[in-house]
Amino acid sequence: MQTFVQTLDLVDTPEAIEAYCRIHDEIWPEISEGIRSVGIGRMDIYLSGNRAVMVMEMADGIDFDEAMSRLAMLPRQQEWEEFVGRYQQCDPGSTSAGKWKRMTPIFTLP
Repeated sequence: MQTFVQTLDLVDTPEAIEAYCRIHDEIWPEISEGIRSVGIGRMDIYLSGNRAVMVMEMADGIDFDEAMSRLAMLPRQQEWEEFVGRYQQCDPGSTSAGKWKRMTPIFTLP
């Protein structure tokens, strides 16, 4: 199993952060289905202040970049990115891969 951790910053207002959390309580079914269809078996988002951290698990052998490219092309995905993008600190029209910055693992407990 591969684990990927990514981060992005939200617009730093209580209203934007609350809206972003609420949107994810009501994620569109097509988005969840699309995420699973590219091989992401688990996805969690954590929040600290306005910093969001995403943890994803994918089966070994799945190419992360290829999966993200496929995800960007799925129905309603760009609409979703624009919808949530108003609460994220990102360029308009960004894909998920352009918004979220992959973190580099530096320590694993032996």
